[in-house]
Amino acid sequence: MRKLFLLFILCFFIFCEKNEINECFGKINFSTDIYLNNPEFNSFQTGPGWVITYKNSRNILLLKNGINDVTYKAFDLECPNHDCTSPMKFDGGLKMTCSCDQSEYGIIDGSPQNNSARCFAYEYNVRQTSNSTLIITSN
Repeated sequence: MRKLFLLFILCFFIFCEKNEINECFGKINFSTDIYLNNPEFNSFQTGPGWVITYKNSRNILLLKNGINDVTYKAFDLECPNHDCTSPMKFDGGLKMTCSCDQSEYGIIDGSPQNNSARCFAYEYNVRQTSNSTLIITSN
């Protein structure tokens, strides 16, 4: 029984991933409501799209995917390497780019797209509470 327990503990440590996001960003305490009926979110009324919004002192990239089975994603536009004072740029493609060091991050999961970046872009949790309301949180 003891050997089985030790094997379980060993497997637990081997297969657990390290959360690089928290190491790069520290504790971000963030929560905001998004009202999709507001004019800044009009592009979401006609299908997939994206909006950059400023909420609670954070620049947020909000993405809407799908038409019938809609999902939302939200990324903080602070450069994960913390070497910029300006937010990352997004041109509507598949990447966010830090203007200071040209590091790139994918919009699927925030993963670094080149070798100059070691951290992921910070992805927020997005929960849809009604047809016109989203809640974005950091935890």
